[in-house]
Amino acid sequence: MRYFIYLAYDGSAYHGWQVQPNGNSVQAELQHALSIMLRENIEIVGAGRTDAGVHARMMVAHFDTEQAFDTEQLSYRLNRILPRDISIDHIIPVANDMHARFSAISRTYHYYIHTKKDPFLWRYSCPIHYQMDFDLMNEAGTLLTKYKDFGAFCKSHTDVKTTLCNVTHAQWTKLDSGQYMFVITANRFLRNMVRAVVGTLIDLGRGKISMDEFQHIVEGRERTAAGESMPGNALFLWNVDYPF
Repeated sequence: MRYFIYLAYDGSAYHGWQVQPNGNSVQAELQHALSIMLRENIEIVGAGRTDAGVHARMMVAHFDTEQAFDTEQLSYRLNRILPRDISIDHIIPVANDMHARFSAISRTYHYYIHTKKDPFLWRYSCPIHYQMDFDLMNEAGTLLTKYKDFGAFCKSHTDVKTTLCNVTHAQWTKLDSGQYMFVITANRFLRNMVRAVVGTLIDLGRGKISMDEFQHIVEGRERTAAGESMPGNALFLWNVDYPF
């Protein structure tokens, strides 16, 4: 029987989602806890791979077991033994052909920045000390939905077979005085893609590049031409959608 497990985590203390040979990961913590609870070796597959320091308001993973159990009770027991920075929301049974990664139809990320020093924001938001044109940045966000190849924002030397993505939404929203959120939704994301997109949009917003140059960067598909990869602590995997 296959189950989807919905969880959230603060990624500050982890070397990312995926099991690492020389560092702790969210996947390792969850597999360990599930194996203890179910008294068998459980392996889980996540909807994606968040990098070191990146958080998830919603991550989805699947695991297989022949055991029968109460999903609410297992969620409760897992929350009792997992570290305080990982929480289980719920567990549901799904069809055996459902896959946490490949069955997802869209993913949404949030990136947070703030333009005024604030001691309560630095853990989960990136400080930016430039005046920025958010209207222009949103024009560029809309433009991103017209493109399909995002090689310009893919980390170099990765083993991806294609850099094609379908971005359906990419916009900045003002949250409060000096606080902004970037929301981007796509069917899939390349490694480091969101942070590279944000870095390039910030270059545009502060006048470091023009809109024409932004377009040339996207169309050129060269990572070295795009902006810097922004810090991971301000990035959240926010939602994963499935066809049910």
